[in-house]
Amino acid sequence: MTFPAKPALRPSNPNFSSGPCTKRPGWTLDALNNAFLGRSHRAKDGKARLKSVIDKSKALLGLPDDYLIAIVPASDTGAVELALWSLLGARGVDMLAWESFGLGWTSDVQKQLKLEDVRVLHAEYGSLPDLNEVDCDRDVVFTWNGTTSGVRVPNGDWIDADRKGLTICDATSAAFAMELPWDKLDVVTYSWQKAMGGEAAHGMLILSPRAVERLETYTPPWPLPKLFRLTKAGKMITGVFTGETINTPSMLAVEDALDGLNWAESIGGGAELLRRTASNMAEMIQWVDNCDDVDFLADDPAHRSTTSICLKITAPWFVALSGDDQAKAAKRLVAVLDDEGAAFDIGAHRDAPAGLRIWAGATVEASDLKALFPWIEWGLSQIETEYEQAA
Repeated sequence: MTFPAKPALRPSNPNFSSGPCTKRPGWTLDALNNAFLGRSHRAKDGKARLKSVIDKSKALLGLPDDYLIAIVPASDTGAVELALWSLLGARGVDMLAWESFGLGWTSDVQKQLKLEDVRVLHAEYGSLPDLNEVDCDRDVVFTWNGTTSGVRVPNGDWIDADRKGLTICDATSAAFAMELPWDKLDVVTYSWQKAMGGEAAHGMLILSPRAVERLETYTPPWPLPKLFRLTKAGKMITGVFTGETINTPSMLAVEDALDGLNWAESIGGGAELLRRTASNMAEMIQWVDNCDDVDFLADDPAHRSTTSICLKITAPWFVALSGDDQAKAAKRLVAVLDDEGAAFDIGAHRDAPAGLRIWAGATVEASDLKALFPWIEWGLSQIETEYEQAA
């Protein structure tokens, strides 16, 4: 058997982690030189920078004018938990789960909030639940893009325009990278460290007028921690949506978030972010279609993620291994590519089937993806040789 030669060209930026994701092209620490440090975030200039993050995010995402957006603690996780604890319980809820994060939200709703009227629509890694079974007169909680499975919903057509329930969407690996139908989404969450490559610990919470109405007319039967409170005396705390954060944010991270947003504006805005992501996905599809040793984990092309792209290894020698040996071989491949400086952090999530996960959002250059592909093929040949020699 003839194995591929060791590639001569490495990606200029080998950072392909699915979170925190790679910085925007050309990023250096100099981008943080003007950070508002050693001052209160409640000072005039501090609040102005926080509001700038909100305003620029709203513009790049194309949010409707009557949608609110806030910076909240604890990344996307904090934003989702805030929504679940503050909004659920008014009616029954459909929980959609096809990967680890959706399963996590389901567990929280059932075991922590202990809601009684919960339907779980579940699918295994690589597939989506039957979206036709969703009842939009109930609240619906789902991830737009399954970060750990590489499976996303194809569109919002399955969501009723005249729904009675709220749609609560974890969009952390979809925001700024996929077209989101805002008229179908009542609550949307994401984090700075995903598609824009920002620093961690801060989340974003987007609310439609319907979500605001729920917050102002419904009080959950459980106590709400201070970090989850968005209302006072039955009315929204409006300052949260203008930069008056619930807790103290990192102004260094704020400066980094602004740098990413400014970069996005400079290259053409939200439309260019989507175009770059789609272009990267086209490169991935072309390579996978011409490589016999890998395939997309998503079983339907329409459901393939264009950001957290999950691949299964289909090489005959790999498929013949036991499940434990497949996991070991996949980890060995990731380690070899890491040692070579060809790719960092491209292993599948710990809860997902053994394989690879490659971030291909807008901050990734297509040239780096194209340089990565031969390294994966070479790495697979190296692991195959190791197993043959050990046999």
